[in-house]
Formats: sequence, structure tokens, C-alpha cells
Amino acid sequence: MGALTESRKRVSADHRLLPSFPSSAPSPSKKPKLAPLLPTAPPLPLHSSSHVPSSTSSAAPGPISSTASASTSSSFSSLRPSRRRLPPRPPVQRPIHGPKRVIRAFGLGNTRSNSDPSSCSQSPPPQPLGLDQYVDLVNSVTHPPPPTPLAYVPRGAKATVEVVAVDDLGDIKQDEEERDEVKGEVVVRKVTLYKDLYEASSRQRDDRLRILEFEVCLAEKGRLGFEPLPKVRPQITPNKKEVPEPFVPLTAEDEDSVRHALGGKNRREILSEHKASNIVITREILQCLNDKHWLNDEVINLYLELLKERELREPTKFLKCHFFNTFFYKKLINGGYDYKAVWRWTMKRKLGYNLIDCDKIFVPIHKEVHWCLAVINIRDKKFQYLDSLGSMDMNALKILARYLVDEVKDKIGKHIDVLSWKHEGVQNLPLQENGWDCGMFMLKYIDFYSRDMGLTFGQKHMPYFRRRTAKEILDLRAG
Repeated sequence: MGALTESRKRVSADHRLLPSFPSSAPSPSKKPKLAPLLPTAPPLPLHSSSHVPSSTSSAAPGPISSTASASTSSSFSSLRPSRRRLPPRPPVQRPIHGPKRVIRAFGLGNTRSNSDPSSCSQSPPPQPLGLDQYVDLVNSVTHPPPPTPLAYVPRGAKATVEVVAVDDLGDIKQDEEERDEVKGEVVVRKVTLYKDLYEASSRQRDDRLRILEFEVCLAEKGRLGFEPLPKVRPQITPNKKEVPEPFVPLTAEDEDSVRHALGGKNRREILSEHKASNIVITREILQCLNDKHWLNDEVINLYLELLKERELREPTKFLKCHFFNTFFYKKLINGGYDYKAVWRWTMKRKLGYNLIDCDKIFVPIHKEVHWCLAVINIRDKKFQYLDSLGSMDMNALKILARYLVDEVKDKIGKHIDVLSWKHEGVQNLPLQENGWDCGMFMLKYIDFYSRDMGLTFGQKHMPYFRRRTAKEILDLRAG
């Protein structure tokens, strides 16, 4: 028993140490756990003592021959069970490559759609990038090279090459004498590029500075031109029409005073008194300036006195005129023609001047129910007749011509020839359109002619002229 134990231990040790050592056959009573592998893939030999059969315990001790060992080993290998093992995995390759999405974005991988099975089967699998290729790809994306400008070469012309010489320090060489040198088809630049750019920008800057200097000078001249602007403003702004003085509207206060004077109930109330002419204006007399009323002698004569005072206040603004009252012509034609009846009216010590020294002499003429005006225009050597109804009276002009000859002969002792003077009825007069504004038209003929103005009024201005005349009479001052 002890010998069997020792022999079993020795066999087991030899089986572990020597792979060619034969093992005993398994016991018939025991079945193998797994079926043997196919002959094409024989299993590896197992070197374990657990597969030794129990029948070896009856073998005789002694040395074992090599022939017996070989036969025992072959029979054991055909009968011993073995376990199935998977084949070893191939070594995993781990190349470094970029993301597959980046490769597809730059056209380096498979950009075909996965929905097309034919394209997937035909295209080769994408190749992974190496480290150097990935670095080059990243650099090309993050630092793209600057675009090279394309030189425009006309069709049919030969392209020239521009060469810039660079020294060792990396600066462009500069030649002050020659800027560009042409050698055949090659243009060699000898002037620094930044110098050309600087000169081009300086030319633009100089042009802008010249423009700014011109604008400054123009603004300065414009400022100096604004100094005499108040004097020339009426000439440079013809669209802005200033209201002529004869048409200046009355203020609200003046309108109230005129309305009160013409609409009061006390008809005998004295509203104005002119001491130089001894003319007193009551409300009853002044009310002739209401609409649809004929003007009376007191209002006409006082207004003519005010026109003469206006001329004396501003002799440079108005013509030198003489204004006869409404009684002069009646006195002159009394009995046909009577100079002696009026010769005292124009004495120099009374007037302060001779009639021949005046520019115009105004003679109101009343014809029963109508007012007209005759003008002795000494400045223009004319006898003029103005009638708001458009009529003409040559007899009145002949009487006034005879009067002027007698007046000059009586006052200064000279003879004046008036035969060459023109007798005319003024044409294109503003005419009245009713039966009561003849006196107002006559007063405005005198007013505008004394201003040396054209007759630029009409029937529509008569209501305003009536209120203005009333206001001037109340103030005893003609405007």
C-alpha cells in the first residue's frame, strides 16, 4: 500500500514535469465530462494528476520502458477528456486619428449618405489619420493662408513679373533716384511698398485738407456777407413782401377808437380841432367817413392840411407839393375866370414858398355831386385830370394853365410858356364801383401822388381807407 502510494506520487510528479510522460487510462466506470474535440483541432495535452485512472494502482512497481511509455501516452491522449477554449483575440490596433466628422467636413472621408446602400457597399472604408496628418489639418483650418490677389491682365497683353529685392535683414531695399526699373518683361521695384501707400494716402489727405480750407474761407466770406444783410434783405428776399406804408393795418386799439368816434350818439361832440386851419371836427362831420356816405368839405380840407404837415416833417420822403382846398377852384372860375379872387391865397409870406418851386400842385374840383382832381405837374410839365368815373374835363386843365402863367408873372415877374405842356387825362386809374366813394378816391389820388407812388389801390381798399382817414383826423397826423 505504501509502495502504491509512493508510486502514485512519483507518476503524478513526472506527469507535471514531463509533458511526454504517459498517463494512465481513465476508469471505464467514469464518463468524460466533455466530448473530445474534432481531429482537425486536437486539444492541448493536460498535465494534471486528476485524470490518472484508478486501474494504475494494480500495476507492478519497477522501471517503465520507453516503448510502453509511448503506447500508454498515445492511448491516454485519445481517451482523456479536454475543455473547449476560444481562440485568442488578435492584438488591438490603436492608431491616432481625427474625428470622423472633421474628416467628412473637409472631404477627407466618406461623404456619401448612409441612406444609399449601393454607395456604402462600393466606397472603401475611411482610412484613419495619423498624428502628422491631423496636425496639418488643424493648422490648415485655424491658420488659413491669406488669399493671393489676382492681377488683371488685359486680353492680348503680356503679363509682367514684379520683383522686389529684399536684404538680409528682411527690409525692402529703397532707391531714391529710381523708383521702378524695367528689364525686359520683368519690373523690378526699388521703392518700398509702404512708401507708395503712404504717398497715396497723403495725396488723398491733402485733397481733403484743400477742400476743408476752401469751405472755411467760404464760410468766413459768408459771415462777412451777413453784416450788411439788413440793408439788402428786401432785394435778396423778393418773395417776402413788406406791407407798403399806405396799407399798414390799424391796431386793435385804433379800431376801437374809430368805431367809438363814428358810432357815438352825441353828434355835436368835438372830436378833433385843427388850430392852424381853424377847422373843427365834430362827430356829425366825422360820420361822413362811415360806409355809403359822401365826404364833406371839412374832412377833405383837414386831411389836405395834414398831408402838408407830413411833407414838412419829412421833406426827403415826400414830394414838395401844394394842396389847394375845396373852395379854390370855385373861387377861381367865379364869373368864368377870376385870378384876382385868389391871388392872395398864394403869397410867399403866407406859404413860405412860391408855387413854381413845387413839384406838384393839387386842385380838388367839386361838380355838384362828384369829386374830381386836377394836378399841375410842374416837374413833368403836365396838366393832369383824374376822375374816378373815368371822365375828362379839358376846360378845367386850360383854366389851370392860364392860372399858372398869371401866378408866375404876378409873384416872380416872369413869363412861363405852358403851350408845350401836355394836357392829359390819366389812364388806367383805379375807378369807383359805387355812388359814394368818389371823395375817398380823390383823397387817395393825392396821397399816393405826393408819395410819388403808383396808384396801386382799388375799390376793395375803400373801407380800410375810410377808417384810416378817420384815425388820422382824430390824431391830427397823417401817416
